[in-house]
Amino acid sequence: MGVLSGVRVLEFEAIGPGPFGAMLLADMGADVLRVDRPRPHADLGPKTNGNRADVTGRGRRSVTLDLKQPEAAEAALDLISRADVLIEGFRPGTMERLGLGPQAALSRNSRLVYGRMTGWGQTGPLAARAGHDLNYIALSGVLSGIGRADGAPVPPLNLVGDYGGGGMLLALGVVAALFDVQRGGEGQVVDAAMIEGAAQLGLIFWGMLASGNWREERESNLLDGGTPWYDSYRTRDGQYMTVGAVESRFYAELLTKLGLAGAELPEQHDRSGWPVLRERFAAAFLERTRDEWCAVFEGSDACVAPVLSFSEAPAHPQHQARGSFVEVAGVVQPAPAPRFSRTPSRVTRAAPQRGEGGLRALHDWGFDDAAIDRMRLHGVGFQAEG
Repeated sequence: MGVLSGVRVLEFEAIGPGPFGAMLLADMGADVLRVDRPRPHADLGPKTNGNRADVTGRGRRSVTLDLKQPEAAEAALDLISRADVLIEGFRPGTMERLGLGPQAALSRNSRLVYGRMTGWGQTGPLAARAGHDLNYIALSGVLSGIGRADGAPVPPLNLVGDYGGGGMLLALGVVAALFDVQRGGEGQVVDAAMIEGAAQLGLIFWGMLASGNWREERESNLLDGGTPWYDSYRTRDGQYMTVGAVESRFYAELLTKLGLAGAELPEQHDRSGWPVLRERFAAAFLERTRDEWCAVFEGSDACVAPVLSFSEAPAHPQHQARGSFVEVAGVVQPAPAPRFSRTPSRVTRAAPQRGEGGLRALHDWGFDDAAIDRMRLHGVGFQAEG
């Protein structure tokens, strides 16, 4: 019984942030029913050895429906009438053209939270233009601060736009709107745009810029690798250790562990001496392997940690102690977060095949056999159940 148990979410098949936001709700106990295309779409989802690596699709059940067919809108509206939340990630205007826009949906279900996930937002001169994470965070201003001074901005995977600024913002907006409905409010549209979510994630830097505490040249600030005591260093075996010794007491411990305490060094905040400090730190870290440095810093408050790969991270003692990773259908993946003391989240099932679990979901959503037969005539499909 997760914190969102009893909440019904109707998700229209998409990629990236929309599914991630729906996954967060499913992890928290929401009953997520995904409306899939009857056949896979060439542009949907990353491929691994020819198969879709659909980890963010966990926790759902599925029905299929070809939304381009004339009967599909009525079937979809029947589903919408039973939902608390709708999540879609099409370009602006697509759902309206299908007869499933907010006006049609809210007229059928006035308490519906209608979640819309786009890159540029529902309005504005770029609203209809294609784009991806890197484009959105570039225009948000955030990408300008990520990378080395002598090179181009570095893509931070697709975490800032798609997932942090996209899916998480969508999930937060949906839950807030649900809370408003439960207090007696009406349903409404949640317009979540990755460009705005990315900007929100960078909010602190606008404050630092306004107060004169941020330079717009990369690698010239506290948190962008500009300081020698907030950066990554190569070890003897070609691995890396991260250093985040910002406060003076942590910095003093860093020097001790590196064997540099008492050495003639520039002061920590003497910007002119940072090249010397960086050189000394780099030379010190090259003296040992990553695992040897882990042993040196074990139990330390020097704010040093190894750079682990995706495959290494789940085995770290911190993750092991907290159960931070789980295995679902043979795939190791992060466990649900955050944690709730009374209503814990959990992964209920792996990502469904198209139509998997759909018949049971329709019954659970209150459709009787006659209604389900009518929906099938309108194009709703699902796998046979044993």
